[in-house]
Amino acid sequence: MLFPSAGGATAAFFDRLARQRAVLVQVAATQGSAPREAGCWMAVFADAVVGTVGGGHVEHRAIATARAMLQALQVAQAPAARTERFALGPALGQCCGGVMHLRFEPVGAPDAPALAARLQGALAPVALFGGGHVGHALVRVLAPLPFQITWIDSRDEVFAPDVPARVACEHSDPVQSAVPALAPQSRVLIMSFSHAEDLEVVAACLKRQREKADLPYIGLIGSRTKWATFQHRLQARGFAPAELARVTCPIGVPGIAGKQPEVIAVAVAAQLLQGLPG
Repeated sequence: MLFPSAGGATAAFFDRLARQRAVLVQVAATQGSAPREAGCWMAVFADAVVGTVGGGHVEHRAIATARAMLQALQVAQAPAARTERFALGPALGQCCGGVMHLRFEPVGAPDAPALAARLQGALAPVALFGGGHVGHALVRVLAPLPFQITWIDSRDEVFAPDVPARVACEHSDPVQSAVPALAPQSRVLIMSFSHAEDLEVVAACLKRQREKADLPYIGLIGSRTKWATFQHRLQARGFAPAELARVTCPIGVPGIAGKQPEVIAVAVAAQLLQGLPG
């Protein structure tokens, strides 16, 4: 049984770990070209694999190594964690040409608290203003990615009933009053149910930027015509052109023409990922 690597892999890992032992396989380091970066992981159970360290033959070999460690657990004390070197060349049937150092670590239910902190890694905060169709699609797309999401709206009962674990829902009326309390370095996405609310949130974000300069991305959904109108109104409030240049509108990576909520969500997620450190 193979669990997908995205959308709940961590939750699936800890759910199984409460009942079964596993071997955690984590990329300790890489040299040259490699399919995954240091820190990524997969958990190998007797009958399931959660996560991925890059696929291909190197992952097949890693799973076999982990399963051998699991078998050793049945007849002896837990084997010590160890790191093995995998050259991604002809011997593995892969042409990456680099090297991966994989750490194999037997783990069980008592290890869960420490593992939770270790595997989560650094998550970039995202503040999503708006519980409409695109907002719902964005939450679904962003949830498995390295983001911690605060979902904000001025209306009651607009949030999904079963939001993912890394999504916190917040009712704020007026909606822009949530801006001063956003986590530092938040990526802000603005797509409320009205242009009036959108304008107030943009203004609040620009005011915070003026004071703290700690919002690396301010994205406003809409057309160039909408943004031209907003610029005139914001300039009338005293915001300079250099300040307005911090706002991205339209949002999403260029070249994607679809207007379906799910298409917009993928384009916006890709743009946010481009802004993350490598």
